[in-house]
Amino acid sequence: MFVVALALYVLALVAIGTGVLGLTGRLPRNHFVGVHTESALSSDETFRIANRVAAPTSIAAGALLFAGGLIAAQAGVVVGLIVAVLSAAVALFTLGGGAVAADKAIANLVPVQSGGCGSACGSCSLRDTCAPTN
Repeated sequence: MFVVALALYVLALVAIGTGVLGLTGRLPRNHFVGVHTESALSSDETFRIANRVAAPTSIAAGALLFAGGLIAAQAGVVVGLIVAVLSAAVALFTLGGGAVAADKAIANLVPVQSGGCGSACGSCSLRDTCAPTN
């Protein structure tokens, strides 16, 4: 159970570190940690805002993972594995909720791109002649 608890601790540190960096606005734009939806990655400003919005949920997910690691380290194998899986699942849903909230927060900051011919030429022979209207 030590390995399971250690894995939860490492994930907790990543989640908490990401949350703290996001909250302070110091998380650099990347494709690995933080909110990395298409909208969030569209500019440095949207990435910073999205991760600032999602930071509390990231810190909460890290706390859940850490608590799950504490219980998994002390419990038996079966109970420890159940707690580890449940804490990881709840943390994942918590992170997802933060990403959804962040995406909604930056929705008005990202311009909507549509094709020059009404986006109707995805499968027609004129696909290459369509140009964005922006």
